[in-house]
Amino acid sequence: MSDIQSALITGNSSGLGQGLTRVLLEQGAQVYGMSRRGCPEAGVAADQRVDLADFDATAVAMDRLLEGVESLDLVVLNAGLLGHMQRMQDAPMDELRLLMDVNTFANKVILDALLRGEVAVRQIVAISSGAAVSGAAGWSGYSLSKAALNMLIQLYAHEFPDTTAINALAPGLVDTPMQDYLCEEADRESFPVLQRLKAARGTETMPDPETAARAIIRVLPRLREIQRGSFVDIRQLD
Repeated sequence: MSDIQSALITGNSSGLGQGLTRVLLEQGAQVYGMSRRGCPEAGVAADQRVDLADFDATAVAMDRLLEGVESLDLVVLNAGLLGHMQRMQDAPMDELRLLMDVNTFANKVILDALLRGEVAVRQIVAISSGAAVSGAAGWSGYSLSKAALNMLIQLYAHEFPDTTAINALAPGLVDTPMQDYLCEEADRESFPVLQRLKAARGTETMPDPETAARAIIRVLPRLREIQRGSFVDIRQLD
């Protein structure tokens, strides 16, 4: 049983964020959330619908969520966009800006709200990706934004109190709606990395969101022992 009593999960409308919300609710935690479509899970303590690309609206949503909240055991910065699998030279600047805004800079707004509200947070986990360090062809803006997210977390490790564990975590393959595009629509001939994803889907290598959520919750105590601000692949903790 997890020792998490309260948590804030972003991107909780589907995929891993919904999986984390569902598992934490089952374990008796008080869960707050924010996403563009809203959380479908009953029983959340508070939920805000907001487009994270709108920084002003995100700041307002955070103030509403944090009203009366003095402490959180866990914050998971999970919300993110994939964009298109494409060569960097083919990536439109508008798409690259959107990916940076949602995957990286929206998290600055959220972290600043926690600091501004003087919310005591025991652990912050930013959901990153192996694509942040692999540089494989095709990931383009997704890789850029996740690499920037890793550095954002490293920088904020100097600004949150030493009592806050803060890390970027690659959760491994997870069977989310994102995989529908990667496995079925994206060009596997041009980007061979997608062939591995297609082969993994439906196997233990690519678990469903709830199974992945339980794995993340299980390694949180070990993650708290890792150097603050660092990027960690969950396979290093299993």
